[in-house]
Amino acid sequence: MLSMRVFRAPSVIHVGPGAAEKVGAETKRMGIDRALLITDAFLLSSGTVDPVLDSLKVAGVAVTIYSGVNSEPTLAHVVECKKLLKESGARLLVGCGGGSPIDLAKAVSVVSANSGKIQDYMGLDKVPHAGLPIMAIPTTAGTGSEATAVTIITDTERDVKMLIISPWIMPQVALIDPLLTLKMPKHITAATGLDALTHAIEAYVSRKAHPMTDILALSAIGHIAKNLPIAFGDPSNLEARAATLLGSLQAGMAFSNSSVALVHGMSRPIGALFHVSHGVSNAALLGVVTEFSLSGNYARYADVAQAFGVTPSNNSQKTAEAGAAKVRELIHFLEIPGLARLGVTREKLEPIVQKMADDAITSGSPGNNPRIATKEEIIDLYYAAL
Repeated sequence: MLSMRVFRAPSVIHVGPGAAEKVGAETKRMGIDRALLITDAFLLSSGTVDPVLDSLKVAGVAVTIYSGVNSEPTLAHVVECKKLLKESGARLLVGCGGGSPIDLAKAVSVVSANSGKIQDYMGLDKVPHAGLPIMAIPTTAGTGSEATAVTIITDTERDVKMLIISPWIMPQVALIDPLLTLKMPKHITAATGLDALTHAIEAYVSRKAHPMTDILALSAIGHIAKNLPIAFGDPSNLEARAATLLGSLQAGMAFSNSSVALVHGMSRPIGALFHVSHGVSNAALLGVVTEFSLSGNYARYADVAQAFGVTPSNNSQKTAEAGAAKVRELIHFLEIPGLARLGVTREKLEPIVQKMADDAITSGSPGNNPRIATKEEIIDLYYAAL
């Protein structure tokens, strides 16, 4: 049935080697002469962000640097960064790094123009006013945050990962430069790559999928399935890095407009309660959740399988099952540990698994899954992922 849909993406996207060097020109185009660069200490010390800093310097842009986000962003990071923003007089937020610096830039943009605290804006469309413009420069091929209207901030006091969704936090400019990913360690290449794959698969099988997101999601699956193993095995392979990064961008645009599903719903409580990174927890859940979900829409999962390189049969169920096996093979090849090896043991899980299942359902994401899971089934899936 035909229905009206909305599609949002950054106004300007530069893709390819050297894209990060466009930050200065884009900042001048926006008429801005002061920027706050949000990154992490490793990227700063390793020289990864040097092309960004050099470009801004050549453009005559005064830069203040915040490099305090060395893990997933928290309320404390938002408070610190907001204070630095006020002191600097910056009129642009540049997030350079994995999803954490970019997510932090989005949160700081919210509090730059809206009263109260960032936790006041948890949920969908709770942000009343546009904040400072955001420029996003990813250094990992994973979160797709450079092209989403989503940010996740951890409330460490409540052990809650706050999901904030608003068109006001979509970056205005995204710079997609594979040269910035070359120093990414293998285990981060694996975890972030599977995070991007999860975005792409869930965007395609989501009950909110539509033709615009379908094209991007299937293309992303193809890029990632083919090139992520190469980038993992040969970190210096720039072509594989570039293709995986492009897949991550496409997946980000897809899921931001069609939503994620059961994997993400189950992943957030793991991150909040066990402090496992988002990409790793998604990767650890992807195999078991995919197999559980197949029967909800064999035809869609058969399309996923073909994007993965599976030769289709006349039976969509068999094709879908072959695709699920390919997902499992990739997870194994990339050496992603089960939840037990990440510290989520049966003994630790038992006292809180009921709450985790409730939190997963409350997030809303499981409601987009092709096969709707009951609370009891979600609990079983957590144990299966051990």
